[in-house]
Amino acid sequence: MMRLKEKTERRLKYVLVSLMIICITPLCERGRMLNGAHSNDAFSGKDITCVIDLGDDMYGGHGLETGFCYELLGRFAEDNRCNVNIITSGKNDNYLDSLRNGKVDIVITHIDDIQDTEGIELSRKFNSCSAWAVASEREAELRQMNIWISHMTESAEYEGIERKYTGSFNPIKRAEKGIRAKNVSPYDDLLKKYAKDLGWDWRMLAAVVYQESKFSINSKSFRGAQGLMQVMPGTARYYNVDDLLDPEKNLQAGTRHLKRLQKQFSGEGLDQMEMVKFTLAAYNAGEGRIADCRNFAASQQIDTTRWGEIVRIIPLMREDSILENENVKLGKFQGYETIAYIDSIMELYDAICRICPEA
Repeated sequence: MMRLKEKTERRLKYVLVSLMIICITPLCERGRMLNGAHSNDAFSGKDITCVIDLGDDMYGGHGLETGFCYELLGRFAEDNRCNVNIITSGKNDNYLDSLRNGKVDIVITHIDDIQDTEGIELSRKFNSCSAWAVASEREAELRQMNIWISHMTESAEYEGIERKYTGSFNPIKRAEKGIRAKNVSPYDDLLKKYAKDLGWDWRMLAAVVYQESKFSINSKSFRGAQGLMQVMPGTARYYNVDDLLDPEKNLQAGTRHLKRLQKQFSGEGLDQMEMVKFTLAAYNAGEGRIADCRNFAASQQIDTTRWGEIVRIIPLMREDSILENENVKLGKFQGYETIAYIDSIMELYDAICRICPEA
């Protein structure tokens, strides 16, 4: 009986010690990072001027005080007990001379743009294409930066920041793994705000934004569409929106456009999901193309209130004979992209609903 009691006590002590190790380890890792970063006072108490010279990459331009580099610099300032003044460079700005003469302390730039430049030293890489640069004589600062970068890039915190801003989040893969979360993007609050105005589930709008840009505010198509919802500049002007690289303004323009398109399908007996599908089809292909499809379907006595029925007749819209049909105003319509667009958004919506079960 005594042996059993002793064994039980030993096991209990083992469990308690294990739990303490599990709880303390993350704090220790953070502590090691801070202690390593504070191994000297190269930056402590100083005002540091930093230039983000990455163009549109990871929100690196257009004066947006948010994004991958901004968040990293915020962590750097906190860990190294310094103040960081951030400047974003213009197209024709060259900050290398300012870096050499001490007017600028750090430049975050593409490695290829600055590698082997006289008087400039690069830090350890943050990723495959960017690094932080300092003047060659600032050896203490470079050493301190490298210590901090080394610890930061190996941390779970860095992984989270990178995922947040570089579009590596994949709803379908996360749903397949059974992952549950309260958020799917840095813009969930804005998505909820503008989805409510549309009368949509915010997760559907999230699926649209992921399909359009993978949550990257800097995304730009070869046609000139920009930002989270890939809004064309002409569309933005129509809705009096002036900055498509501002997340809220981009969502504002995109959802205003969706709302206008959606009004065309209201009062026609469509259920909510069918109305969403037709609205998205018009958003992708243009309202005139979808009107042609529905008019042609009506002429063939096909149900025009169900997107699946429209998909059935789209192959006929690709034939030369469609050019002679008086119900079709814009000619042939291939429709492959639009069909795939709707299918992809519906798949994304299902995945996001599984990740965030509560609307």
